[in-house]
Parts: sequence; structure tokens; C-alpha cells
Amino acid sequence: MKRHLSFVFLLICALQLSALAQKTVLDPQALLRDVQVLSADSMAGRLSGTEGNRMAQEYIEKRFSEIGLQPYNNSYRHTFRLESRGVVVEEAVNLIGFIPGKTDKAIVLTAHYDHVGERKGEIYNGADDNASGVGALLAAAAYFKKNKPYYTLIFAALDGEELGLQGANAFLENPPIALDLIQLNVNMDMLSLNEKGELYASGAYHYPALLPLLQQVKPRPQARLLTGHDRPEQGKNDWTRQSDHYQFHKRQIPFIYFGVEDHPHYHKPTDIYENINPTFYPDAAALVIDFVQLLNKKRPSLRATDSVTES
Repeated sequence: MKRHLSFVFLLICALQLSALAQKTVLDPQALLRDVQVLSADSMAGRLSGTEGNRMAQEYIEKRFSEIGLQPYNNSYRHTFRLESRGVVVEEAVNLIGFIPGKTDKAIVLTAHYDHVGERKGEIYNGADDNASGVGALLAAAAYFKKNKPYYTLIFAALDGEELGLQGANAFLENPPIALDLIQLNVNMDMLSLNEKGELYASGAYHYPALLPLLQQVKPRPQARLLTGHDRPEQGKNDWTRQSDHYQFHKRQIPFIYFGVEDHPHYHKPTDIYENINPTFYPDAAALVIDFVQLLNKKRPSLRATDSVTES
């Protein structure tokens, strides 16, 4: 009898470990390392057109290559002229790679890598805004490189967000694929700081077909997904226009924006790596991957041009 009980105990433990393994979608150490590098003082706040911004480009390009993303036209680098708010950058850079799916229809995952640079001698490192989004972008790329998606997944690290969503506009003005193939934009901007363990998914008010899928994203131990911040009557708490996803929305391309509510470090010199929540952030980034995985599994009809039905 004892031998039988021991066997049952071991079987239960094995099943529990198996369940835990199934839930693991990213490497927390790699995720945090990417944010630490991108928010280092040496990158001086990554303002578009600066040496620190170019250093960030080189790091992200290296990571795209390590992960094994495919480039368009033999290069991850897609340059554009940026002129906004008194700043002119002749060669701003979006970094774009992709993982081919079983269909040409695509989901575009975006995160801006630029920040506001230095002001009055202080570095604005932008760890949460938005090294955290780029870290999650890289984690998602690594996951789906090993887990073939149904949709083609495009990963775009965008420049010029802080200067008026310029990188997203440039991406859509000169897209790597036909716009009618883009089913959805998943935008990540500020994922790593929330004391309540709350990550918001904004956009389902405009695209209600996505709400059931968002509601199916199960909580993780340190982070749970909430919906909202997307209704016009909310004023400044309506996030529809507040990050790169708005450029997609303007073109009637559905979006879901993942982010945390504002915190005391937002656009402050205190937005540093040391202030990131190292338990909440990996689970928040994992929730985004969970949602994209659900999209690839359920395949809902997202646009009028999409004839795929849910399976």
C-alpha cells in the first residue's frame, strides 16, 4: 500500500510539474536582461537621432538575429525621415522582423524603443517606458520562433513614438506587406510597474470581437489582465490615442494595447531598471504571449477581409 501511495504521490508531482512547464512561455532572466541593457545610462535615454538611440538599435538588431527572426529585403532596418516638435532625424530607424505562419495574414506586434533622452543634465532612462515593451516583444519573438504560429507574426521595434507616433506612421506608410493582410496590431508600451498586479488590455471597446478572447486569458500568479481605458467619455483615461496603436486604429486596423496605468516614475528620471517589479513584469509579458497564442488557436474574424472562422 505504501508503495502504491508513493507511486501516486510521484505521479501527482509529475503532473504538477508538467502543468507548470506548459505555462512557461518566457525566460525571466533574459527578459530582465534586455530591459537592463536598454535602460542603461550608456544609452542616455534613447532619444531619436542620438548615439544612445543608435546603440539601442544595434542591440535590438542583434537580439532579432539571435532569436532567428526573418528580415524583409535582407535587413531588419527600415529608415524614415522624422521631423516633429522641432526635431529632425534624417534616418530614424524601425527594426522589423517576422516569423512566417501558415497564412499570409499577419498580426503586427509593436513596441517603441525610443525615449525622451536627457533633460537638464539628467538621464531619462525609460525602463518601463518603453524598454519593458521591447523586452516583451523580444520574449514573444523567442516563444513563437519555437512554437510555430498560425498567423504570420511581424515584430516591429519602432522609433519616434515620443515625437508623435512617427515610427508607427512610417511603418504603415511603407508597410512590409499589404495593409489588408494585417489583421491586428498588438502594441506593448509600459508593462513592468504596477503594485496591484494589473495589466490592462485596451481596445476591445472599438473592436468588441476581441473581448471574448481577452476574457479567456487566465491570470498568472503575479499579474492579471483587465480590459478598459478605451472609451471616449473617459477623457485622458482613454488610451486610444496614446501610443503607436493609434496609427493602426486611424487606418481601421484593429488593435489591442497592453500597458499599466500611470505611475510616479512616468516620464521621470526615476524610471530606471531598479524600479521595475521583477515578479509582476515577467507575468505581465507572459499574459501578452498568452493572448497572441489564443489568437493563433481560435482565429477569430478580425477584419472584413478576414474570412477565417473560429475553431
